[in-house]
Amino acid sequence: MTTEIKVPVLPESVADATIATWHVKVGDKVSRDQNLVDIETDKVVLEVVATADGVMTDISQGEGATVLGEQVIAILSEGAIAPTDTPQSSATAATSSSAVKVIDIVVPVLPESVADATVATWHVAEGDTVSVDQNLVDIETDKVVLEVVAQDNGVIGKIIHVEGDTVLGSQKIGELNAGASAPAAAASQEEAISGDELASPSVRRLMTEKGLKTNEVKGSGKGGRISKEDVEAALANKSSTSSSGKAQVAKVSAPAVPAESLGERSQKRVPMTRLRKTIATRLLEAKNSTAMLTTFNEVNMKPIMELRKQYKDLFEKTHDTRLGFMSFYVKAVTEALKRFPAVNASIDGDDIVYHNFFDISIAVSTPRGLVTPVLRDTDQLGMAAIENGIRGLAIKGRDGKLSIADMTGGNFTITNGGVFGSLLSTPILNLPQAAILGMHKIQDRPMAVDGKVEILPMMYLALSYDHRLIDGKESVGFLVTIKDLLEDPTRLLLDV
Repeated sequence: MTTEIKVPVLPESVADATIATWHVKVGDKVSRDQNLVDIETDKVVLEVVATADGVMTDISQGEGATVLGEQVIAILSEGAIAPTDTPQSSATAATSSSAVKVIDIVVPVLPESVADATVATWHVAEGDTVSVDQNLVDIETDKVVLEVVAQDNGVIGKIIHVEGDTVLGSQKIGELNAGASAPAAAASQEEAISGDELASPSVRRLMTEKGLKTNEVKGSGKGGRISKEDVEAALANKSSTSSSGKAQVAKVSAPAVPAESLGERSQKRVPMTRLRKTIATRLLEAKNSTAMLTTFNEVNMKPIMELRKQYKDLFEKTHDTRLGFMSFYVKAVTEALKRFPAVNASIDGDDIVYHNFFDISIAVSTPRGLVTPVLRDTDQLGMAAIENGIRGLAIKGRDGKLSIADMTGGNFTITNGGVFGSLLSTPILNLPQAAILGMHKIQDRPMAVDGKVEILPMMYLALSYDHRLIDGKESVGFLVTIKDLLEDPTRLLLDV
């Protein structure tokens, strides 16, 4: 019995599609639900899977061909046996098949609040030998980066979705041949990527339109794969060379004009990461949808610095963690939130939600961008627990190990630009929170104390708040409370 392989039904706004990649060839044995071919439209890439076990007996439309919805592009013979060269080769294949088990590499299950994800980085290539629990690929969501590890020892058989592709939870993105060993070097050379495989159909069409050949474009992707940016760079280089040739001809008829050498002028274009796009969207939303205002004050850090200097060694010996400034900030903010409930609230539609708990987001700079993991129940934590909690979040952020749970919630945010040398700034709200506190660089300044000028280590505080919810009196009172608690840290211990 034969089955027709057809192009899926295309949306009304899509007139036709292109055969992007055939993952099988005539004579290949396929299994039910195996991806046979990728169909590329102007918007998405569609997968066509086998409806039954069988053998591919005919492929009528090759890669790059333009096809219509529901057009027949191949024939699958159900239950057929793939041809073999000799009985010996059949026995060898059977032995190999029994020794090698194909394991699907799939995207982890995504939380309900995350619709899709992006393939961020493949750490392996097709044909690479991997070991169990080795990180194969990083999957980036709007909030965190998820690692997909190998379930067994083996060889990477096929990578279906490459870096930059948008994928869904539990979607298959590659295959691992468990129990297989890497092919010999000679075999690897024979399986070198062909010119057509170096570029997707859309990129090949662009190269054809611009009159470029594969050997004229240098691919910047894995395995030398060519992107649209590579084609544009090759065109710019070709145009520059052409202009240079014309200039040489012009020199014959006109005297040369000395010009100052500007050196090499180049630029690099890279796609914005999903996390960076999310940060940009949320910052613009905060700017455009709230009545944001910032109030400032300054704090004398000398009492805390002296207290820290006196007890830091004993504190580290007792609690096995360093005593920093952030634990003082968190303690002061928590006490101020207790006294000003509106700052610990948020707006939900036409309602005001007052929180009776104290979860504080701590801004952490990571290689992928600024994130705000949450330190929970700060009113129940001691100084050592706060320091350990912040340190743990910072390490997880640096290593890309933050989970959705680490990032969810938070009633108030603390950001410390002073560690980078910032003297003064106006932080932007972290929605749906109503306020954010910005700490800055501690700098010696001349201050008037009891009619005399003293040099004191001063730090500016900046509180940005949503004026729809928090009035000026509350915002200033909240900031002054933090200032008083930091300038007299004993009050934190006495709860006064």
